[in-house]
Amino acid sequence: MDITLFGQYVINGLMLGVMYALVAVGFTLFFGVLDVIKFSHGDLLTVGAFTAFATYLALKAMHVASPWLQLVAISLAAMTAMGVLGAAIAKYLVLPLRTAPALNTLLLTLMLGTVLREAVRLIFPDGSNPKPFPRLLPTDAYTWGAFTLRLDSLILLMAGLAMIVLVHLIINRTKLGLAIRAVAQDGETARTMGVDFTAIVLVTFAIGSAVAAFAGVMNGLYYNEINFGMGLLLGVFGFSAAVVGGLGNIYGAILGGFLFAGLQTIGAVALPFASAYKDVFALAVLIAVMAWRPTGLIAEKTSERV
Repeated sequence: MDITLFGQYVINGLMLGVMYALVAVGFTLFFGVLDVIKFSHGDLLTVGAFTAFATYLALKAMHVASPWLQLVAISLAAMTAMGVLGAAIAKYLVLPLRTAPALNTLLLTLMLGTVLREAVRLIFPDGSNPKPFPRLLPTDAYTWGAFTLRLDSLILLMAGLAMIVLVHLIINRTKLGLAIRAVAQDGETARTMGVDFTAIVLVTFAIGSAVAAFAGVMNGLYYNEINFGMGLLLGVFGFSAAVVGGLGNIYGAILGGFLFAGLQTIGAVALPFASAYKDVFALAVLIAVMAWRPTGLIAEKTSERV
């Protein structure tokens, strides 16, 4: 294979991997602190992307012309709004069901995802059709043989990796992260040590939701298009990545995201049938991996309380 063509596949895979990893991190944070699967997570990504789009339209109406200012504003607006929404979902929907069967929470968040998705479709004019997302990043490109490096893709890749590093630093290098890890390991013991359990859960849901919103903005900037159903597949892929990596382990979620993107890339370029089946190929391989490693590639560390 031409090395330049191989490099193109690697870049494409890394871009997908970063987005999947960001979504997977949210799933694993929620499961870590509360042992719940929040199936509305992908739809929060959609709402975040449309919040960014609405913010851009408002800035345009106010004649704010600087692309960099627009970019910062739409990113902050989406992340802040989804952080607040994520915390509200935790406070008013998830925490009240903490003592109920896990299936109740799963069903509730599944229904909530449908409500969010349909609300976006109904609220935005002609919401059933895709919306053109603004091109706010430089469009320069550098070509070497079959390899084309878009400057906007490079910026997005670096931004996504920076967000992953930021989450890592928050979880592992701050007092907040220490409290989150304490709640994830043993919520009752954390309470007795003075940790505000409810506050930590709300903050964790806010962080995971804000990161998903950032992934939604990245997706819109990369494809220059958003639609009301975009969070469905991204949510499924992100959840698959979190599970195969080791649900509850943030590094496993990141690994799973890049693994899934790599499998999609291989399916798109190396299989004899149409690339439309790349998702089927990637999911089939993940099924095999999960059969081999039921606890995920990096199993969550657990302690049995007696």
